Amino acid sequence: MSEHERSRTMPAPPQTVFDQANDLDAPHHWLPQDLHIRPEVLPAVTVHEDSTGRDAHALLQTDPEHLRIEWATRDDSRYAGRLQVTDNGDATSQATIHLSFHDDDHTPADDDIDRTLDESLRHLADQIRPRTDTSD
Repeated sequence: MSEHERSRTMPAPPQTVFDQANDLDAPHHWLPQDLHIRPEVLPAVTVHEDSTGRDAHALLQTDPEHLRIEWATRDDSRYAGRLQVTDNGDATSQATIHLSFHDDDHTPADDDIDRTLDESLRHLADQIRPRTDTSD
């Protein structure tokens, strides 16, 4: 089993960050570039991976009250993850992504996972910045 976690301060209150991350019409804005979510009957979704051309059946559940999004593979238990948004108390928030890989044969290299997590959090911050920019 392999566990990975990355956090980043976001330039917006937690509800704004959660709402952006939870927008299923635009998840590509923060997910790794080669992953695309197609909602089915929620919580069921299909995740398409461009690099392999394969689809994976997954579950996606949101908990708006706790500002948390969780996902996992549906047909097996090889992968799970979550995004948790917390309040920093100064009009910013903290977004933390945690991934768990349960099948060592299908786990990417640690450096690749960490780089992808950092990239995803950077993309999320980039998507939020225009929503909070008050300069004219």
